[in-house]
Amino acid sequence: MSHAFRARIGVRRTPPALYFVVSAVFHYLGPSFAVLLFARVAPLGVAWLRIATAAAVFAAWRRPWQALRIRDVQALGCVLAAMNACFYLAIDRLPLGTVAAVEFLPVIALAALGARSPRNLAALALAVAGVYALVDVRLSAGPLGVLFAFANAALFAAYIVVAHRIARRSDLPRLDGLAAAMLVATLVVTPIGGSSVVPALLDPVALVAGVGVGVASSVVPYVFDQLAMARLSRATYSLLVSLLPATATVIGIVVLAQIPSALEVGGVALVVGGVALYRDAGGSA
Repeated sequence: MSHAFRARIGVRRTPPALYFVVSAVFHYLGPSFAVLLFARVAPLGVAWLRIATAAAVFAAWRRPWQALRIRDVQALGCVLAAMNACFYLAIDRLPLGTVAAVEFLPVIALAALGARSPRNLAALALAVAGVYALVDVRLSAGPLGVLFAFANAALFAAYIVVAHRIARRSDLPRLDGLAAAMLVATLVVTPIGGSSVVPALLDPVALVAGVGVGVASSVVPYVFDQLAMARLSRATYSLLVSLLPATATVIGIVVLAQIPSALEVGGVALVVGGVALYRDAGGSA
């Protein structure tokens, strides 16, 4: 039995929820390291390093040249570039847990519009209340950060829809779509953050750290995201996503010493409850 065959068997036997847990941890562990790197490199420069590193790793690993012609892949690349730029500009100004909680408001709003059930309306009410509490705390101190957080949130909703569609394509080898999308994202983000990365090119510590952020932020979580999405319905995946705001808050406390206030803890809890409660019209749990 070949190593590749055994690896495929192992992938199929591993519970998809476990893939999501790994993705959830690295989804915010990498950005928490990025915040520490902002002292050496501007946020947009770190965003460029993150995307370019992931693109280089995926290109060498998958060689996904054929997938570049697929429109969904091109769309995902544009979404990834804009989402990462807005996300880093947001976490430069706001706590990680706050930005993570705001991310989910559009996702729940879309679900409530798609399936106008009492359950989804209640979920939306919880999420709106939680985000309002978080934003009210931070709006006076960082209005620009709040703006970037909401832009990132809209793009995150688009990421879930497009990435899930790519993960389910039978004509595209697993991860090739993501790999090609990262190459597109590098092209799109270069005019945005390319100039900001120049100082890192002369700073070996910053360069190595930026590469580490890219692997931790974009390679590990996105790979495990695709493995999870390929075997979970969108509704089940969206339910598991409720872990993310709480995960981000814990990582913010442990890595960045971002201690939330009681009101912020309550806001995150409301968002987690809203995300856990809602059901996407695209599938059942």
